[in-house]
Amino acid sequence: MSNTSTPNISLSLLKPIYTPNPSSKEPSYIQSTLSTLSLDPHIEGGYYALTDINTASTPSPYPPEPLSARTLDLTGGLREGYDPAKRLLSTSIFYYLTPNRPMGSFHRNRSRIIHTLSFVVGHDIGKGEKVTWTVEGGVWKASFLLQPSAGQDNNEGLLITETVVPGFEYSDHEFLSVEKSKELLTATDAKALEWLVKH
Repeated sequence: MSNTSTPNISLSLLKPIYTPNPSSKEPSYIQSTLSTLSLDPHIEGGYYALTDINTASTPSPYPPEPLSARTLDLTGGLREGYDPAKRLLSTSIFYYLTPNRPMGSFHRNRSRIIHTLSFVVGHDIGKGEKVTWTVEGGVWKASFLLQPSAGQDNNEGLLITETVVPGFEYSDHEFLSVEKSKELLTATDAKALEWLVKH
């Protein structure tokens, strides 16, 4: 069974609802979530906390060269003990978007990532809302908050769990660049999505 679908929408309809403001203090109801889950700012945007590492390893299915030197520059390099010939079996994180940190920039990972709803994605499965979705390795993805639902005074954000198989390594991560977006997309689509490109 596949969670993959190709929406037939104009990319020009995708617009940011919130302006990123990472220096602004989050409201108390969001601060409570950040504190309770020990979430830190994430390089892609939003916040995260590592929740599980399966320390068993498997031979790496990937080339030994990092996918992106730029990602390694931004993250400060590879983790201590990293071995390019091996990968952890899996890793999991909480990932949280808020109105002050409302988007995750376009990026891709070599590994498959399973996303699981924690709250505020949608529970109306009768209307097609998803509680889990999978992004295969090598596929570009980005994320952003939508407007609060009718009758909702504030936006509590989007909290999901991401499980990466084989486990996440920054050597397997790449941000989409403006130049690459222009290679992959039409000029119109690249312009429409530039707000989701980090660099």
